[in-house]
Order: sequence, then structure tokens, then C-alpha cells
Amino acid sequence: MSKPLILLLTITSLLGACAPAAPAGGLPLFVVTPPVPPAPTWQGRPEYAPGELVDYIAQSGDTLPALAGRFNTSVEEIYAANPFIPRNATTMPPGMPMKIPIYYLPLWDNPDHLLPDHTYVYGPTLIGFDTSAFVASQPGWLKKYRAWAGNEWRSGAEIVNYVGRNFSVSPRLLLALLEYQAGGLSQPEKPQTRYLLGYQRTYYESVYLQLVGAANTLNNGYYGWRDGSLTEFELQDGSLIRPDPWQNAATVALQYYFSKVLTAEEYRLAVSPEGLCAVYTALFGDPWQDSTELIPGSLQQPNLRLPFPPGRVWTLTGGPHTGFGHGLPFAALDFAPPSEFSGCFAVDEKDYALAMADGIVVRSETGTVVLDLDGDGDERTGWVILYIHVGSEGRAPIGLSLKAGEPIGYPSCEGGQTTGTHIHVARKYNGEWIPADGPLAFNLEGWIAHNGSEAYLGTLTKGSLTVTASTVSDLFSQIQSQAAP
Repeated sequence: MSKPLILLLTITSLLGACAPAAPAGGLPLFVVTPPVPPAPTWQGRPEYAPGELVDYIAQSGDTLPALAGRFNTSVEEIYAANPFIPRNATTMPPGMPMKIPIYYLPLWDNPDHLLPDHTYVYGPTLIGFDTSAFVASQPGWLKKYRAWAGNEWRSGAEIVNYVGRNFSVSPRLLLALLEYQAGGLSQPEKPQTRYLLGYQRTYYESVYLQLVGAANTLNNGYYGWRDGSLTEFELQDGSLIRPDPWQNAATVALQYYFSKVLTAEEYRLAVSPEGLCAVYTALFGDPWQDSTELIPGSLQQPNLRLPFPPGRVWTLTGGPHTGFGHGLPFAALDFAPPSEFSGCFAVDEKDYALAMADGIVVRSETGTVVLDLDGDGDERTGWVILYIHVGSEGRAPIGLSLKAGEPIGYPSCEGGQTTGTHIHVARKYNGEWIPADGPLAFNLEGWIAHNGSEAYLGTLTKGSLTVTASTVSDLFSQIQSQAAP
């Protein structure tokens, strides 16, 4: 592959630590030089005895299944070591001391955290940040860049915002990647390389699709660590990386991303203090000075109803699958109205998708509606519900206040790839996708979501009843809302 452009900070005060290097609003100076990866200093964890208890301080978003996956142990053993944790625990309170039974694995990686999780998501720490104004203040090529993206012409800053919002990845992080790999904020000319960020896929040469690939890859790393399923990956030279069990999700997301787009040598520089971390800090200040916690302890889902009218029988056509893009997080479910036809069809006027809770419409565009449940009018904070494939006709407009059960719009094939008319629903909290299964599983009128053996498979269960996802609308995939009109 073409070698990504790596920019090395010349500001010596940044070397060795992620600390601010320039006054607020000042532009760090970058030069293109051949980077020299730092000498490895991490000697590895000791060889713990099987089941040995180690100290751990809960981080934002931690759940017991995820901790069990990272520490190579079991949920039951964690409960036994921490009897004060209730059996119905969802998220752990950040800062809570715990004892974790650990089962040693060799090659655990450096434990140093690169960036806090709040810098990763399209969440509350972005309030007050103007991507367009920031890009316009920098001398790099991105401020003059313009391209077709998302069915319209957009500026470079608008493309960054568009990708960040859709994937719920911070535009600041995407800007830091564009600067680190392609000098987007400091260099006058865009590098003449086929794959700007190293994401090699046919027809993905544009800046927009390179950012789409980056955001999607980052999410697979972030949420793989969040749910405990991603515990190792390989560099391009075949080296095995096992993230340290004490690591945080944003750091693992960056490690996983760089493992896919950089050589092993470039990877080691990118995840060092002199790499992406230093660029981010120089551009936006020290992120560790912000103590924002994305996910509080004991987070609970608000009461949600099924997304279709009471008494109507719809089909669960998609079990847990990606909220947006491909792969993780498995945050979404799909529902389709009854029909004698397959594919895309016009629906009965009674079969509108509805508000699953009280809220305010904060986004309404082709195929998409976002309902803000905390009422502050900002999808970056609190609980929100994302609806995709909402038809243009009758789609709820921005600013509309809705009560649970009122129409959002009609299911359709609009807004992305689909094999038939349906509605896609997913949840976010403070900008972070919430998996459809797990300690905070989707609960819709008592129907609980469960993963299947792969994406789109899966079930909803309520007591002894089970509905199994199917695209053919058979008897076992049908479900009826019992909510009050």
C-alpha cells in the first residue's frame, strides 16, 4: 500500500507526554520528517497466578461482561470477588475500586492511555466547538477542500462533521487524524496518494470515504473493547497486540485503527506519546483536564415502547446489528410493517413509525430522524433514539415535540442501503452507542433484545415468549405492540 504521510511534531515540550504545546488558538508547527519509532520501554505484566485478585478502578462505561473478557475471567468470579455489586448491575460507577480475578495472558501491551473516552464520541464535550470555524482558522488544505458527500456538495469541515455525526465519532478526533496522516490543517497541499488515510477499499479514494472507513474502523475497535469481544489483533508484520486489561476504550480504538492502516513501525510511533496523542493535544489542548464521564454508574434505559402502533402486527426483520456502518456496535433493531410484497413497497397509512418515548426531534433529513429524550435539543447529550429509513412524506420536522406513540414518519427504503421497507432504531447515551444486547439491552414494552450468532440474527424475548428475527415475516418473527394508544 502507499505509505501514509506521518507528521512529526517539532515542539520539544510535547515529546514524551500529552500536554499542551501552544497557547489556545495557536497553531503547532509541523514538519514532514522520517519518524523514528521510540524504543519500547514496556516490560509487560507479571505472570499472575490463575485467579489472582488484582486492583482495578472502574472506568466510564465498564460492564462486568466486558471486564471478564478483558481480564480473561468470568462474570461469576468478578461477582464473588466483589459481593457488594448487585446482581442486576448495568454500568459500573466510574472510580469505584474493584478486585478482578485475572488469568495471565502473554504479550499484554503498554498500559498508557492515549486519549480519554470523552474525546472519542460525538458527545457533550463538543458543545461550543465549531468545526467550520476551527478549520477556517488553520492554513492547511482542508479549509479549501470541497467535494460531493452524502448527496450534496460539502466543505472539508462539513464532511468531517457529517461523518462524525453519523458514526458518532468526534470531529476533533477525525481532524487530528487528518492532520497526523495527511497534514490537513497545516500543509498547503493535499498529499497525492490514492488512499489518504490508508483505508484500502475499491472506490474509497475520496477524502469523504476515507473518513467513513476510518470512523467505521475506529468504532469496531472502541465497541469491541466496550463489550469485551476485542482482546487481540495483529499488526501488518504479524505481531500480536493484546491491549492491556486496564486500558480504556478510546485508546484501544486508536490502536486497532492504526493496526489496520499503518505499517508496524508506523503503528508504534502513532500510539506513542509523540504520535496522534501529541497532535491532538497541540490542536485542542490537554484532554485529560476535562473530567467528563460519558456513562454514569447504574445507567438505566428510559421506558420505551415498540416503534409501531398498538394492535398492529409488525415483523422483527433484523436482530442486533450495527447502529451505523458495518460491524460493531450491534446497537440497532429492524422492524417492518405487514405487506403482501417483498422489497420496497408503499405502506398502509396506519403503519407509521412512532416515537418510542417523549422527546424533541433534533435531526430530520433524508431517511433519518433523531429523537432527543432529555429535552435539551442536543443529540450529543443524554438518551436519543435514531430512526433510519424514514420516508420523506410525513417525516417529523426538526423542533417538533412528540409524546410517546405519536408519528415519526413512515417506514421506507430511503436513507442508505436496504433490501426492503422497514425502520431501523438504535439508542445512544451522551453520544455513545448502547448495544442492543447486554447489561443495558433494548427493553421495548418488556421485550428484551438478544444477539444471534451473527449480525441481524437474534431475538426478542418476553417471559416465555420469543420472537426470532427473519426477513420473510414468518409466524415466529411477528410481534404486536400492546402499548396504550
